[in-house]
Amino acid sequence: MLPPDIHHHPDDELLLSLAAGGLPTGIRLVTEVHLELCASCRERVAMLRAVGGAILEEETPVAMRDDALARALARIDALEAGNSDDASAAPRKVPAPPPLPAGAVWPRALADCSATRWQWLGPGMRWSRVSVPGAPEANLFLLRIGAGKYLPPHTHRGTELTQVIYGRFHDGRALFGPGDFDLADGEVHHQPVVQEGSECICIAAVEGRLHFDGLIARWFGSLVGM
Repeated sequence: MLPPDIHHHPDDELLLSLAAGGLPTGIRLVTEVHLELCASCRERVAMLRAVGGAILEEETPVAMRDDALARALARIDALEAGNSDDASAAPRKVPAPPPLPAGAVWPRALADCSATRWQWLGPGMRWSRVSVPGAPEANLFLLRIGAGKYLPPHTHRGTELTQVIYGRFHDGRALFGPGDFDLADGEVHHQPVVQEGSECICIAAVEGRLHFDGLIARWFGSLVGM
């Protein structure tokens, strides 16, 4: 079920980096989750890719190395040999995602990822570590927070991207609902509070660390890599 209204989107700079293939894995996946839910951002990324293709067509051609074709064919042969080996092996089994409430759908962008069971983070708060094949550096996790509960106040030593999958929260700046996207950095100091009536589930990627105000909150954050 798609969200009826999306009010918060990635900015053009982030979408351009996505279209150009220049985003780190965790940030890319959270942005792609947003695109699944947001037709306007999908259209914008398609436009940016088309513009990029047109610019490439207008570039002055550069001479290739004499052995460029042979090198390309050799790489294709190597890839085909690798795929053949993979085909003979048992398919990789991806653990089922942690249970979600009715109406929440596991994003297609995370189809190849695995996630841990829900783990206790605090009263009314749980989290799940999301692992990305081939990208152990990606700091990606799910947060599941009950109605009326909240994360401790914090800022950021780096960048935090959050995509709402289910429910709503308000962080003192704005209300974020299903499909909404948020990017926070060191200039943002906030405290996400889940709205009454429903729990909230988000997928988040952190580049760097969250900096919580309290010592106990910092200790809990260090345990889960926030």
